[in-house]
Amino acid sequence: MRDAPIPPASSQAYRGQTAEALAHIEKVVVDGLKHGFFEYTIMCQILKGGARQLVVRAGKSYQFNIREDELPR
Repeated sequence: MRDAPIPPASSQAYRGQTAEALAHIEKVVVDGLKHGFFEYTIMCQILKGGARQLVVRAGKSYQFNIREDELPR
């Protein structure tokens, strides 16, 4: 069984912190590709109430709290 294709970050399928997180990840990857050297860490954990805390470490740490109702279905 194959998963449905994932729409690009610029797609209207994402909103709120989910859209911001994906746009940020896209930006840091493109910046890293331009530079030629990079290492990133992405971590996610489930918080109370079903929200997700996404932490992107790319030189600095960026944190996004994504509510369960923002997740694509």
